[in-house]
Amino acid sequence: MPLRFVLAPDSFKECMSAEQACAAMQRGIRQVFPDAICLSVPMADGGEGTVDALVTALKGQKDSCVVSGPLPHQKFHSEIGLIDAGHTAVIEMASANGIHLLAVEQRNPLLTSSYGTGELIKYALNLGVSKIIIGLGGSVTNDAGAGMAQALGVKFYDEWGEEVSTGGGQLGRIKSIDLSALDKRLKHTEIIIASDVNNPLCGEHGASYVFGPQKGASLEMVQQLDDHLRHFADVVEKELNIDLRDVAGAGAAGGLGFGLMAFAHTKIQSGVELMIRETQLAEKITNADYVFTGEGKIDRQTQLGKTPFGVAQLAQALNKPVIAFAGVLGEGVEELYPYGFSQIISINPPQMDVENALKYGKQNLEYTVSKIILNGCHLDD
Repeated sequence: MPLRFVLAPDSFKECMSAEQACAAMQRGIRQVFPDAICLSVPMADGGEGTVDALVTALKGQKDSCVVSGPLPHQKFHSEIGLIDAGHTAVIEMASANGIHLLAVEQRNPLLTSSYGTGELIKYALNLGVSKIIIGLGGSVTNDAGAGMAQALGVKFYDEWGEEVSTGGGQLGRIKSIDLSALDKRLKHTEIIIASDVNNPLCGEHGASYVFGPQKGASLEMVQQLDDHLRHFADVVEKELNIDLRDVAGAGAAGGLGFGLMAFAHTKIQSGVELMIRETQLAEKITNADYVFTGEGKIDRQTQLGKTPFGVAQLAQALNKPVIAFAGVLGEGVEELYPYGFSQIISINPPQMDVENALKYGKQNLEYTVSKIILNGCHLDD
């Protein structure tokens, strides 16, 4: 009987997509076991690659549109995925308002906005979908989803009755909220947030303090942004009679998780758990001999909802060995072994610099997979 492998990696950031990682793993396996059965299930955790992973796994298609970028007056081409015979749309907020869209010197979370994400949602609604999955990873915003809400018809006013514009720096001006023009189709559409973090909206573990610096915020700006988020949460609580600031994931994507829950009545879920369900990964692993997973970096943070951890937990429950491959092994990797990993392996030679590691990532993954299998790779565990 030929061996059966389930290949369920995330993307290796700036190096290869999850689908390309699957292909490299398969090439490595078949160098040793030419007749092996390899089932590729490209994965994601709500961040980069969520659209591609679901479209590939569920044989969907993509549609494109032009939406607003993170800064005022920017426009970018963006894509959404359509699965379930066109009834479900898959959106990555980063495709409209992602950190990769701005050079380092352009990043300023007082100015950036999630408005384009609202336009993506509206575009999906115009296609007549009944369900929308939104991946929240990779944002460059810190506006609590206010821009997204504005794109969908919500109006925010200051103490003088003037309409407040977009951007994280504007939240402190908001005194009242008008939902009268909010897109009514949202009430009849199931919207699910796929998040790879569980941070609250405010405080030392919130959006501003944890993620603000990587989006261009100085220490002074971080405090200002956090104050704005607190103020906005207070206004939402007073105007809408809901307090969502401490819900796990409210701080995802600069607080977009909060805004989606407040204005679009969404459900928030672990991104990798959603992917596992949508791709029916459990059923596929049940019939496998071995499971391979991985992503660009594996470290202590991997256990906070990243793809390899979710895959390993599932495989452990099904009593299947899991080998994880990574470009970089960071601090705390040894802490992951009790959670289902048989091996966690770097694909890069120790002396290889970052530029070449990215350039030759596919070849390194293929070679490492074949080498590990040849050396036994604990396939008898």
